[in-house]
Amino acid sequence: MTSETVPAEAARDFIRDIVEADLAAKRVRTVVTRFPPEPNGYLHIGHAKSICLNFGIAQGFGGHCNLRFDDTNPAKEEQEFIDSIERDVRWLGFDWGENLYFASDYFEQLYLWAEHLITTGNAYVDDTPAAEMQAMRGTLTEPGRNSPYRDRSPAENLDLFRRMRAGEFPNGARVLRAKIDMAAGNINLRDPVMYRILHVAHPRTGTAWCIYPNYDFAHGQSDAIEGVTHSVCTLEFEDHRPLYDWFLEHLPVPSRPRQYEFARLNIAYTVLSKRILTTLVGKGHVAGWDDPRMPTLAGLRRRGIPAAAIRNFIRRVGVGRANSAVELAMFDHSVREILNKSAPRRMAVLRPLKIVIENYPEGQTEELEAVNNPEDPAAGTRTIRFGREIFVERDDFMEDPPKKFYRLSPGKEVRLRYGYLITCREVVKDAAGEVVELRCTYDPATRGGNAPDGRKVQATLHWVGADALHAEIRLYDNLFLRPDPGADGDVFADINPESLAVLRDARVEPALAALAEGETVQFERQGYFCRDADATPDHLVFNRTVGLRDAWAKVQAGTAPAAQKR
Repeated sequence: MTSETVPAEAARDFIRDIVEADLAAKRVRTVVTRFPPEPNGYLHIGHAKSICLNFGIAQGFGGHCNLRFDDTNPAKEEQEFIDSIERDVRWLGFDWGENLYFASDYFEQLYLWAEHLITTGNAYVDDTPAAEMQAMRGTLTEPGRNSPYRDRSPAENLDLFRRMRAGEFPNGARVLRAKIDMAAGNINLRDPVMYRILHVAHPRTGTAWCIYPNYDFAHGQSDAIEGVTHSVCTLEFEDHRPLYDWFLEHLPVPSRPRQYEFARLNIAYTVLSKRILTTLVGKGHVAGWDDPRMPTLAGLRRRGIPAAAIRNFIRRVGVGRANSAVELAMFDHSVREILNKSAPRRMAVLRPLKIVIENYPEGQTEELEAVNNPEDPAAGTRTIRFGREIFVERDDFMEDPPKKFYRLSPGKEVRLRYGYLITCREVVKDAAGEVVELRCTYDPATRGGNAPDGRKVQATLHWVGADALHAEIRLYDNLFLRPDPGADGDVFADINPESLAVLRDARVEPALAALAEGETVQFERQGYFCRDADATPDHLVFNRTVGLRDAWAKVQAGTAPAAQKR
């Protein structure tokens, strides 16, 4: 699927109000935002909220948004992740132009600023083992304790830090800490670590460095170097803002960005922890980062979710300060809203049951006209081939139906979509008593599905002809069984063992052989499906994107049961 140009966001929120006020007060002249992912995994839909917000603000106020990779932990970073992030941002509809940066671009400057903090007495080298250092930080109700190395002289600290850079010490032997206040109520200000020793080659800088800056030190200074005016992040970084500001106040940075926080995206039945997503992939719970059950943008794209649907969903959720969980039905509604207008209609039978129309001439076929999209007259029509043998959905037949079953049963007349009225005359079973074939008759005067005598039928069935192609259909359900995965302490215990069902003998219209990878269509009466990357000319594979039933639309209309309104 290709990327597209996205118009500036029209929505209003408290962050846009801040930006507008800053421009009016001339605190800033040009708005610069940034999206700063760590290249240690694939982006998920939670990142999409940040992408839409940061790029949307920049577009809406005539500025620009930087894409900056926070590549300060080479032990977990790979080029694969960098490539996937760039691909996902473009697919979502945004472009950073010439504004592509890496935190590693600033390693030398960050190092010099670290030396500046040492010489001004605001940083020191600490030899305390990591576990002991953690214990000395204190708790939310108890202050921390000073390190015995806290009062080293600037000269000694500078010497040790330069030797750390030169590679004289092993991993974990020493760290560089900011000297702030071990009794601070905000634990982030209790002498946080700025640099650690890590003898690992970096994807971009190779072995030039064996010390790497921590996020809290690198992030704000990178913003300042790039002239970022509004550093927008999720609420989990709210307690880090005083540290963000402390570094900027104690360093000769070229600009003064400001940090603002918004509520992260949480969706029912969905996990957006990169750590857990990494484990799902690593332990084989899913087939990879782009498994259609994953909430990654790669997984959503493979499932056939349109980028426009994600953007509309993010707009619908809005930007606020309170954390809350969004119903999954809202996301599905946003997907259907786009696909209903854009997806071509086709017919597919997922669990086929053969029908022989006994009064239709053997060897004869005819072409019937079918609508490509009733929501888009410009989409035109296509032809489908009708003949003596067709296939219908097995669930559309019952030999002994209950009272209100209106579909096919012995002696019952139904309408074939775009075709004729047919009546079931005989049920053929195998030796095990399973229904394998239906013998029916058709009314030649009802081409198009309408009877000249005006008689009514209560059901219209989709079908495919004898020329239908075999296909594998993958039906995806929620990856987790409960709306709050892991609430009992073990998120992996909540994995849905039936999150994927594979149907290997489906039949689909021949036209679907030409469907491009990732392109989504509506299988009439079934839902929306897209062609999977595993498909070949000889083995068609389709993923279910979303079903047709729209629970969220019923919630909005006030007609859904109470359970759907929670």
